[in-house]
Amino acid sequence: MRRALFSFVVIILLVIVLLINLANLQISNFSYYSTKSNNNRIEIIPVPASRGMIYDRNGTALAINNITYQLNIIPDKIKNINEQFDELKNIVDLTDEDIENFQKERRNYKAHRPVPLKENLTNKQIARFVIDQHRFPFVSIVGIQHRYYPFGASLTHIIGYISKINNQDKQRLEDENKASDYIATPNIGKMGIEKYYEEVLHGKPGYEEVEVNNRGRIVRQLNHHPPKAGEDIYLSINLKLQLYIEQLLAGRKAAVVAIDPNNGEILALVSSPSYDSNPFVSGISRNKYSELLNDPDKPLYNRALLGAYPPASTVKPYISIAALSEGVVSPKSVVNDPGWWQLPGTEKRYRDWLKWGHGRVDVLKAIEESVDTYFYQVAYDMGIDRLKLWMSKFGYGERTGIDISPNEETRAVMPSREWKLKRYKKSWLQGDTIPVGIGQGYWTATPMQMAKALTILINNGKTYTPHFLLYKKSDILNTDQNQPSIKQDQFKETNSLIDVNPSYWAIAKEGMHRVMFGSRGTARKIYADAKYQAAGKSGTAQVYSLKQDEVYNAHKIPEHLRDHALFVAYAPYDKPKIALAIVLENGGGGSSNGGAVARKILDYYLLGDNSTEIDDSPSDNTGQED
Repeated sequence: MRRALFSFVVIILLVIVLLINLANLQISNFSYYSTKSNNNRIEIIPVPASRGMIYDRNGTALAINNITYQLNIIPDKIKNINEQFDELKNIVDLTDEDIENFQKERRNYKAHRPVPLKENLTNKQIARFVIDQHRFPFVSIVGIQHRYYPFGASLTHIIGYISKINNQDKQRLEDENKASDYIATPNIGKMGIEKYYEEVLHGKPGYEEVEVNNRGRIVRQLNHHPPKAGEDIYLSINLKLQLYIEQLLAGRKAAVVAIDPNNGEILALVSSPSYDSNPFVSGISRNKYSELLNDPDKPLYNRALLGAYPPASTVKPYISIAALSEGVVSPKSVVNDPGWWQLPGTEKRYRDWLKWGHGRVDVLKAIEESVDTYFYQVAYDMGIDRLKLWMSKFGYGERTGIDISPNEETRAVMPSREWKLKRYKKSWLQGDTIPVGIGQGYWTATPMQMAKALTILINNGKTYTPHFLLYKKSDILNTDQNQPSIKQDQFKETNSLIDVNPSYWAIAKEGMHRVMFGSRGTARKIYADAKYQAAGKSGTAQVYSLKQDEVYNAHKIPEHLRDHALFVAYAPYDKPKIALAIVLENGGGGSSNGGAVARKILDYYLLGDNSTEIDDSPSDNTGQED
């Protein structure tokens, strides 16, 4: 009886304990355990936003999103992942590089979440995996958006590319409190337009609440919050012109900037050679990147924005305006050119490209015939301080403000006393000033700076910031019109040369017009039969200095030491629609070679005429006429 009573009491006590525990689980800690259970059953999956498309001014897609398929794996669910890798090698052609990239990416993903193992699966690889999918419960194929550049290398130096987010990107995003916007996105804009307009193109992620089973597979969707797609943008680029110039420069190391002088819109920007940016999206292999990096023609180098070249005689019209404005010369003043100019107080002589000289020279003739000795004297009389002040007003020595990240554009060098002291720890000498008068010496400039300076001259001192962006999709106010009305005010005009006498602008322009159509113009032979009026200025930039009695001969020196050919031009002369800045590395004479390229581009743009052939051979200008 006692044993039965004791057992009954024990049972009652155990039941009480059980009831207390049940009450604790079901009532007191219901919220805690319910949440924990749901966390095991319900997952929040971020949904990536569709990246905005990029179009040219006529609506041709330059950067699009394709659907590609990638192999995902949940590494935390697999006991021996290396065995899985070995089995997948024969099925989806898994490589050691794929595995290495996976190990790097794995640390960026939360536990028990799928990690990309192989991207851009082919149809054959997908078919083989589907057959054996039952053997890989924690491996799956998913479709993703993949950035694609349909014109490959043609626009890389403008559009740039997106690529994997690295540690530096992560830190920057965290510092800017933007990391949450990239929770569903592995890529970010790395260069060009893709980088500069990243915030516009990227969009905002959404998320899904889903129920998952013990294998991590989705059973059903519980809730869905859609992402906000990135915005489409339209560039000012004229794709047909861009492709034509690229074809024109094939096989050359060169850069061309074509700009609308009426508003600063970039019509074309070509840096040759270029490279295909598509391999960078998924991650370019070490070997391919090493090939690009070690290519002697430097395709990774954007010559239009980073190439710093002596601007040579292309700057003579601007120096003329400065000299006229400062009273150093007058429209009627005349000097005699014997073919050389001597620095006062020394025996140092600076030669003209025409060794017997140009005779009596005024400012118009000095521009038309590109008289070096005239500008040696101007530089001597102006001095480096005034030259620096005036040329800075034309944008030299400063970034142009173009909508590209600052580290993708160089200031180049507009020399000054302070610059030389800082750079070389030496004082400025009077002899340093003389070559600056013909755009040589320490002076360097980018093709983009040359294009901007030209537009300032065309507009009598008004400055339009060069830019690629034509409009964003949200800027469109009226889509019923053929041309969209847009609210675009970020590239307003400024005016830093308002005090220049209007007649001085006219003199510089007339001199440039005579370069192409004057009886002694340096480019007259190339433009003699042109069906439009234009203005321009050639330049020949020395790569190395000639000795006192040395005569330049392009055929007797290595190609990399030959002069650079430069040319700036605009047309039509009275109502310009296009302005050009051209640099042909080691291209010889500016007027003969650079001028010929400019003629082809102007013909194509203004007349739709691409029938004229260009002579690709170096100029045989022993005197190096500009």
